[in-house]
Amino acid sequence: MTSGAEPLVLLIEDEPQMRRFLRAAVAGHGLRLVESETGEDGLSQAATRNPDVVLLDLGLPDLDGVEVTRRLREWSRTPIVVISARGEEGDKIAALDAGADDYLTKPFAVGELLARIRVALRHREQGLEQPAEAVTLGEVRIDLARRQVWRGEDEVRLTPTEFKLLATLVRHAGRVMTHRMLLKDAWGPPYASQTQYLRVYMGQLRRKLEADPARPRYLVTEPGVGYRLKTD
Repeated sequence: MTSGAEPLVLLIEDEPQMRRFLRAAVAGHGLRLVESETGEDGLSQAATRNPDVVLLDLGLPDLDGVEVTRRLREWSRTPIVVISARGEEGDKIAALDAGADDYLTKPFAVGELLARIRVALRHREQGLEQPAEAVTLGEVRIDLARRQVWRGEDEVRLTPTEFKLLATLVRHAGRVMTHRMLLKDAWGPPYASQTQYLRVYMGQLRRKLEADPARPRYLVTEPGVGYRLKTD
């Protein structure tokens, strides 16, 4: 993103009504919008315009949005926020596993969309810099370089697997991480379907890090899909 320029949002959406709605939604919020009606044109626009965020519908007339995501991820790290009427868990998981950063099910509120765009923009800026080695979540401090975690004045003892799982969430803070992504990263590809491992270890992390493990503020569940580390 050029310093001083308004962030550029690429919208890949074939429905005229949704394009009009989104055009009005971003107006006056310091964002520029460029539109594509097909997957192929969207990929071309992404290559030539270098957008800061992509808003992507899955039901396009020429390519499925998951395929667009895969192809975009072959050469770009631009944040992708899927906006789709498909609300099934399988659709969300497929899009996120393909490389999408977030997923909004239609219909959605303008405020929620703008919040997701702001998060995506922060991720883009962070991606252009060195990855953060230390993160603060309320009274919790996580130092990835030293492999230490503190809650207030007390150091929290994590097992190697707990730390690996937490580190993966920290490195992708704000992004929905599917069960498969987390399992492959923390346990390896052979464990990609062992979701019971995640439930156990996420429960342990919440007991160690959250003020109220039953109502986690930071280590949040995306039902049926995975988990997200919230930093705000």
